[in-house]
Amino acid sequence: MSEAIRYEKDSDNIVLLTMDMPGQSANTMNATYVEAMGATVERLEKEENLAGVVLTSAKSTFFAGGDLNDLVKVQQEDAEELSKGGEILKGQLRRLEQIKAPVVAAVNGAALGGGYEICLATNYRIAINNPKTKIGLPEVTLGLLPGGGGVVRLTRLLGLEKALPFLLEGKQVNPEKAVKAGLIDALADDQEDMIAKARQWCKDNTSAQQPWDTRGYKVPGGVPSHPALAQKLPIIPAMLKSKTKGCYPAPEAILSAAVEGLQVDFDTAIRIEGRYFVSLVTGQVAKNMITAFFFQLQDISKGKSRPEGVEKSKCEKVGILGAGMMGAGIAYSSAMSGISVVLKDVSAENAEKGKAYSESLLKKRVSRGQMTQDKADTVLARITPTANAEDLSGCDLVIEAVFEKRELKAQVTKEAEAHMLETGVMASNTSSLPISGLAEASVRPSNFIGLHFFSPVDKMPLVEIICGKETSKEALAKSIDYCLQIKKTPIVVNDARGFFTTRVIGTYVNEGIGMLEEGLHPRSIETAAELAGFPVSTLAISDELNFTTMRNIRLAAEADLATEGQELPESSSTSVLNKMIDDFDRSGKLAGKGFYDYPEKGKKVLWPGLKDAFGGDKEIPFEDMKERFMFVQSLETIRCMDEGVIESIADANIGSIMGIGFPPWTGGVVQYINGYGLRKFVARAQELAAKYGDRFLPPASLVEKAENEETY
Repeated sequence: MSEAIRYEKDSDNIVLLTMDMPGQSANTMNATYVEAMGATVERLEKEENLAGVVLTSAKSTFFAGGDLNDLVKVQQEDAEELSKGGEILKGQLRRLEQIKAPVVAAVNGAALGGGYEICLATNYRIAINNPKTKIGLPEVTLGLLPGGGGVVRLTRLLGLEKALPFLLEGKQVNPEKAVKAGLIDALADDQEDMIAKARQWCKDNTSAQQPWDTRGYKVPGGVPSHPALAQKLPIIPAMLKSKTKGCYPAPEAILSAAVEGLQVDFDTAIRIEGRYFVSLVTGQVAKNMITAFFFQLQDISKGKSRPEGVEKSKCEKVGILGAGMMGAGIAYSSAMSGISVVLKDVSAENAEKGKAYSESLLKKRVSRGQMTQDKADTVLARITPTANAEDLSGCDLVIEAVFEKRELKAQVTKEAEAHMLETGVMASNTSSLPISGLAEASVRPSNFIGLHFFSPVDKMPLVEIICGKETSKEALAKSIDYCLQIKKTPIVVNDARGFFTTRVIGTYVNEGIGMLEEGLHPRSIETAAELAGFPVSTLAISDELNFTTMRNIRLAAEADLATEGQELPESSSTSVLNKMIDDFDRSGKLAGKGFYDYPEKGKKVLWPGLKDAFGGDKEIPFEDMKERFMFVQSLETIRCMDEGVIESIADANIGSIMGIGFPPWTGGVVQYINGYGLRKFVARAQELAAKYGDRFLPPASLVEKAENEETY
């Protein structure tokens, strides 16, 4: 037998199978597993007087699922081979669940994706009650569907309606919630208790078989032809389309496989599921999403951009200057991670208001059962509101989150550095002001860095770390450690105006406003952005940013460049913003009126006067509109890479998705180019440049890569 699955039979004729993939920290569905499971099932089928099978793992997790290193390489020409491999894998699980003896999954750790699909192919599932353990089928988040029988078994086990949140949303739950949902049958206190309960269940259920193999079994809630379900079914695809905008093939494939599978016998349903799985794996969207959300996100989370040779650090006490929304959010995230926080503002009253923000968030968590009141009180007690700079004494990190004014930032930097630890890091939460310039106010510029958080901090996962000209590798390492400590995803960029995220999102905003100036209908502009997959459309995001702030940032940039004898390139958005502010007294959401109106009750609506204000009768191909939004940001990213503003492709991709809302189906700004195909992308960029302007001209580095048939 293979070492990958250990086979031990006890005196009661119950076989304990322990999955333990050699040379790996987790069990995965690779060739070694398939070979081992094939041999194991064959041996079980030959056992005489078999009284039961208990399947568990020697790893800290139960089973991690499919091997994504293999899946991401699959091409269209590999479809037949992939399909045959899937049939072998699923055939083994089918044979396992049809063995003439009870089969129990003893789930000792996380069982996600293929891991939970193995659990579904057993008669009974017991999990150790560890709240950190996650159970579910998250394949949809990587552009895939559960291809090991997960769609077929879960819909038959729970019924279509109850199964869909786990299939379409990739919902993951802890063991207690898994029992309530019907994913798991029982809980155990520890490994010993779990195996004992599994063995006992085998003894008590000698004739166990899968419900769908039982004569007369009825799917909970009925099959699609059942009148109650048939009435609801037409609504589901429409609701799904409104969420995916047609950009994500996986949810649609999952829904199709689920509905079609419930109308046929089990084995036919498995084949239907398999065909949809192959179509997704061989498609580009899954490759994009696997690349970004598995490989690249994993690299970032492991601190791949962290300088080597610097000892790991842990932030003990953080000072936050400015208790507005941003500062209050940083305080909450830090306190939630066990860090002592000094929240300073110009008055104790303002600082208390900032602390109240954390209190309101904690109350919500308690009311939802996500946290006990005692735990919430402990978190809140970590935040010390103050107006006294001396309270910053002992801080190993201080983050200023005051208004975007150089003089104010310089003032609070000097004030903080007089009291914080000399070895501590002084950070600026700025979205656009160059870090090297801000560092001039610091007495220790090597310890000065940019930490650009995104609002609302408690929800947004990204932090953009900006290194100034003098920032040391020690300061960078400490900043990365802090971001990971507060469970944020850090990307690292080098200093420049607008850094990476602000600079790239600026092109998206300018493109939408530019289309308005061209005379395109505002509703068409917004719809093009929505159907391209942007979570927030371009005119809507402009309202969020505030027109006056946008104009002030541009004026400040023009003034800075003028001192260096340079000029800021003209922007089509300038005249539109001036007209909106000066002629129509509309400056964005904060004022209650911008490109949109914001009624007290109800949703925002496009300002009815917008079309007449800028024309709105011109038409261009709708695909051009969608691709202008995508191309302008990807091309700006390549320019950022050429200039050394951003060096890591992983940081560019993840930063664009998590920080500025680039459509996740693309895998990010650079992966979008790879997926499009470099030669095709360059040709299309040149076509857009000829029609809409030089901003679409591909940089020489991109053209060279395309000619050499390379990818990023």
